[in-house]
Amino acid sequence: MPGPALFFSTLMNDDAKSIARGLQKRDPDLLDRLIEQYQYRLFRYLVYISGNRGRAEDFFQETWIRVLERGHQYDGKSKFEAWLFAIARHLVIDWQRSKKPQSLDALTDPELENPLQLANENEPSPLQQVMSREKEENVQTSLEKIPAIYREVLVLRFQEELQIEEMAGVLSVPLSTVKSRLYRGLEALRGALHGGAA
Repeated sequence: MPGPALFFSTLMNDDAKSIARGLQKRDPDLLDRLIEQYQYRLFRYLVYISGNRGRAEDFFQETWIRVLERGHQYDGKSKFEAWLFAIARHLVIDWQRSKKPQSLDALTDPELENPLQLANENEPSPLQQVMSREKEENVQTSLEKIPAIYREVLVLRFQEELQIEEMAGVLSVPLSTVKSRLYRGLEALRGALHGGAA
């Protein structure tokens, strides 16, 4: 008999496959359930990466329109939320490209060839330690002060609880880049919290 982890994994795969089948059929009930399940997380993510609540509302609606239009492209091999966040992120990048000469992807790190490893995931992360010491609104204000490229990975990892591999898929970057951005993002957040330069 399969263990609980294998059963859960199979359940997750079955769930992703049923979402894929429903999207291919353009099932309106499924779309309603998905919006209800992911609306808060998606909107929060969009507010963080766009930096503007009104703009985030527009991106939020546009993301669900894309899900409906491109549902046939979701194959159920990855988690639905990773696919959803990738759609949302591309919308923001496209908007930023039309407004600014550089996108989130253009803000690359000068030291990517030396990725820094993350601490043991069983121990509280630096972000969790900081959040337990500081008021949450302090952290939110500080998050707004750090570069978008770092804010995005911190939100995906610690608020949306995506795994490093899923984040790499959403961001379309190698694992080492995700780890590097996470490390630098934590350092920038720590600096912002303590009043230093981000």
